[in-house]
Amino acid sequence: MNNKEFTSELSRRLGYTLKDTSELVTSLLSSMTRQLEEGNVISIQGFGTFEVKKKAERISVNPTTRQRMLVPPKLVLTYKPSTLLKDKFK
Repeated sequence: MNNKEFTSELSRRLGYTLKDTSELVTSLLSSMTRQLEEGNVISIQGFGTFEVKKKAERISVNPTTRQRMLVPPKLVLTYKPSTLLKDKFK
């Protein structure tokens, strides 16, 4: 399901216009992005938790040349599904 399909399905279920639903989704996503950029954790009950974590620097080895390289630290977005959501897929 892509963004357009998601927005039209949500619009149909909520009874809003497609334009209003699109603005709602855009606003929600930009708000979530802003919170994650600030380092906050987003927990959605029954769905899961989004969090930005810092991966430490590490040494990587190229298997063909055996050359060792230093991989710098970086920020990674993680998602952990809720137990309720996990149980639905079992």
